[in-house]
Amino acid sequence: MAGYKLISFDKIPSTQTYALNMVADGTARDHTVIMAEAQSAGRGRYRRTWVSHHGNLYVSFIFNSPDRDARLSYVVAVAVAETLIAFGIHPKIKWPNDILIDGKKVSGILIEYAGNFVIVGIGINIKTNPTVATYKTTKLDNYANVDKSDLLNKLMKNLNKWRNTDFPLVRARWMDLATGLNKIVKYRGTDVELIGINENGALVLRDGSRYLLAYGDEITM
Repeated sequence: MAGYKLISFDKIPSTQTYALNMVADGTARDHTVIMAEAQSAGRGRYRRTWVSHHGNLYVSFIFNSPDRDARLSYVVAVAVAETLIAFGIHPKIKWPNDILIDGKKVSGILIEYAGNFVIVGIGINIKTNPTVATYKTTKLDNYANVDKSDLLNKLMKNLNKWRNTDFPLVRARWMDLATGLNKIVKYRGTDVELIGINENGALVLRDGSRYLLAYGDEITM
């Protein structure tokens, strides 16, 4: 399994919470992945509900990480996108953590730091996709015949590959796959142009002739 220890469940409240509890009780180890066939309390960013029915991929990866790294979200997004590309699918990356197909969300990413670890939660719609009021969703079955075990195996390998790739190459690939570049976004209530990301993982924005750097959730698309 690409050097990972897999812990699998039929249904638990949340793979992310389970992984965080492993960190808290001292049982977390690098390259552990928690997978559930379904979740009763799946969550995304800002603790938003992630609908988690059977048939899709719900995983949380535990990696050693004594320091926070703003570049990790781009690494993970590229790894997920490249995994879908391996099945002949053509995804795009929407900042900060969405993978889209034809403008519809197929995957979400949640990154949380705890102790000396980082927990990377990834959900990918394979067989079903929820109805969400604020954005459109889709599933891999609309585009390709995807086996869940094969998907997870490719995802593990791509995470290993891109986490060990020099960031300039990650940055270039992210820019290739990103949607919204050279488009207007909101930055602290002001319309600015999204140019890309720099070598440290900061967003590069343009306000007229002035260039700005932004981190975290300072923009809305």
